[in-house]
Amino acid sequence: MLQPHLAELAPVLREFALSLVRDAPQDSLSRTAAATLSVLERGGPQRITTLATHESVSQPAMTGLVQRLETAGLVSRGADPVDGRAALITITPAGSHELAARRQGHEDAISARLGLLSSYDRALLAAAAPALVHLMESHV
Repeated sequence: MLQPHLAELAPVLREFALSLVRDAPQDSLSRTAAATLSVLERGGPQRITTLATHESVSQPAMTGLVQRLETAGLVSRGADPVDGRAALITITPAGSHELAARRQGHEDAISARLGLLSSYDRALLAAAAPALVHLMESHV
């Protein structure tokens, strides 16, 4: 059982995270597409099976997504040097640009919301930022 203050904090953080997702700027990328591009950007070329596992989708679903991303010029497909039967998916410069634009849109939306708060509340959030970073890192 969570300690009382944690039991109060968990639903607040959950609702906050969900509000960020709901209120995110609309763009051409689905959340799964953006997450897949992010994995490729951070981790380098990946097999479709690895991407599917990471995103908790079926291999056929990931294959379809990768095909759409490839058609859009956001990823490229190359031979796996370890296993010539398999392909490695790589983010393209256009994919990195699209991902950066999406991130900037999210940051702009969050900044606008932060601007609605008092300077005191913004200072409280700034003080909590290191704890939030630790919380995110503990998940990885």
